[in-house]
Amino acid sequence: MTATSGERQAEASDMERWASLIGGGALVLMGLRQASLRGVLTALAGGGLIYQGASKQSTIQQAQEAIGLNKPIKVEKTVTINQPAEELYRYWHNFENLPRFMKHLKSVKVYNEKPGARRSHWIANAPLGNSVEWDADILEDRENELISWASVEGADIENSGFVRFQPAPANRGTEVKVVLEYNPPGGTLAAIFAKLFGEEPEQQIGDELRRFKMLMETGEIATTEGQPSGKK
Repeated sequence: MTATSGERQAEASDMERWASLIGGGALVLMGLRQASLRGVLTALAGGGLIYQGASKQSTIQQAQEAIGLNKPIKVEKTVTINQPAEELYRYWHNFENLPRFMKHLKSVKVYNEKPGARRSHWIANAPLGNSVEWDADILEDRENELISWASVEGADIENSGFVRFQPAPANRGTEVKVVLEYNPPGGTLAAIFAKLFGEEPEQQIGDELRRFKMLMETGEIATTEGQPSGKK
């Protein structure tokens, strides 16, 4: 007896639901075995797949979209700083300066400190006291105008970004625009997870740009404890 179109669709739907359940369970088990942030996020992603399978979503694609798998996260922020672009570019161009005003960074090390060095190693804070690491290459470097970079293969978190320096209207200094895009394990679900721990990306970048402005305009950053952090 030939199956009807409706029966074939129901069978396909059942197979997809089982794929979600099995795949989600595998991700959870794999994630729980890893004592790391990536393991936690993998387990969360697996839990999302299980939920979608149990909720009888019609396709795996819908489940992936619902939990945000493979969706990069993009953040854009701009601040006006009352300093010339040359000074701001020069300070930012030395990536090892960035942790001074970017609290989410533990360290940045330029592998070759000679002029023209393009690769650096980044270590950043992550939720639950973890850290993530990656190497990045400078992709474009226009003096006093723009620096762009991207992580290389094997990064804990794939990311890319640029910082642009351009004159502000009415000679009010320099507009500094930062655009970051990253794809953490678990996609958008990972960003939601980070928000629960007070690390919402857009607010974080905004706060860091305000500290950069303070540092470049006054030479120091006032900390929450009321003690200044001097410009080095």
